[in-house]
Amino acid sequence: MRIAMWSGPRNLSTALMYAFGNRGDCAVVDEPFYAAYLAMTGLSHPMRAEILDSQPRDPDEVAKALLGDVPGAKPYYYQKHMTQHMIPGVPRQWMQEVTNVFLIRHPARVIASYAVKRENPTLEDIGFRQQAELLELVRSWGHAPVVVDSHDIRNDPAGKLEQLCETVGMPYSPKMLTWPRGGHKDDGVWAAHWYGAVWNSTGFAGPEGPLPEVPEDLQPVLQAALPLYEQMKAAKI
Repeated sequence: MRIAMWSGPRNLSTALMYAFGNRGDCAVVDEPFYAAYLAMTGLSHPMRAEILDSQPRDPDEVAKALLGDVPGAKPYYYQKHMTQHMIPGVPRQWMQEVTNVFLIRHPARVIASYAVKRENPTLEDIGFRQQAELLELVRSWGHAPVVVDSHDIRNDPAGKLEQLCETVGMPYSPKMLTWPRGGHKDDGVWAAHWYGAVWNSTGFAGPEGPLPEVPEDLQPVLQAALPLYEQMKAAKI
């Protein structure tokens, strides 16, 4: 089974990759389209040169690999994807061959977290528009997309992960609740910049507190993302 997990940045996505990676029966891959995205857009991201050198830059090559041999010949293959990487020219047909899951988070939390690492995020940066479009694409193929809210995972990691596993058709393992401190061997090269907090963790953080205040200059981004979040939230498990 191949699980494509679609989320924007700052969305519990790395912790969830660690959870699946700690099962023992699940291979993982970290943002395989990142180098292709940077090469195609020319965007200046932290560690751009290192990222371009670490992955294939041809998106068709990446897509072929995602449907190819599973690393370690394991029965499950968890693919962590950033929705903002799926720009025009990045193939989507391969998505029909995997189980697509959409990891959502309230945009106020995403914006507040992202702004700490990279100033002035735009709607394109945080991936809500692209996530909603990919969800509708999966629906158009007659597939039922699976939606899970990171807030619910934080509230009840064991219960929500067990429900997620049941929904996608794989057995739940309590090994998903913890992982070794210090990162995962399959982390992308960019982990040194972005993954500090999760590197220092050994499990999911506790329930989230009240929504953070979003600065006035980022209110337009929040207001544009909110209806997309609410639309996807209506389908969550």
